[in-house]
Amino acid sequence: MAASESPRKILIVDDEPNIVTYLEMLLKDHGFQTVSANNGEKGLESARAEKPDLITLDISMPESSGVRCLKELKSDPELAAIPVVVVTGVTGYAGDPYGYMKFLSQQSNLPEPEAFFPKPIDKDEFVVKIRELIS
Repeated sequence: MAASESPRKILIVDDEPNIVTYLEMLLKDHGFQTVSANNGEKGLESARAEKPDLITLDISMPESSGVRCLKELKSDPELAAIPVVVVTGVTGYAGDPYGYMKFLSQQSNLPEPEAFFPKPIDKDEFVVKIRELIS
């Protein structure tokens, strides 16, 4: 990153404060700027106001779910190009941590996120994917 470039901004949308804190620390340690929202509706508001380079999105949240937020993000022409990385503890299907991604990919009218990470995340793999998506 050149001296004149500002750090890439990542919006963290998750209702669990400890997850937000963990992701903020991890991302800041790797040179990213972070902003956060604790539900899907606030996530959409923050995405519109902050214009982040990437969004991490939990699926299961109160008030406005991550599924609804993902649909709205990808249907908004001003936000649709922002990569979305789903980070969720909702995995299911016989202990398969990627089972929920399979479920999401089979839903009609639900755009696929650019990446999916089950909680707890593999932090090294996560950072590599973030850099890949916003390079």
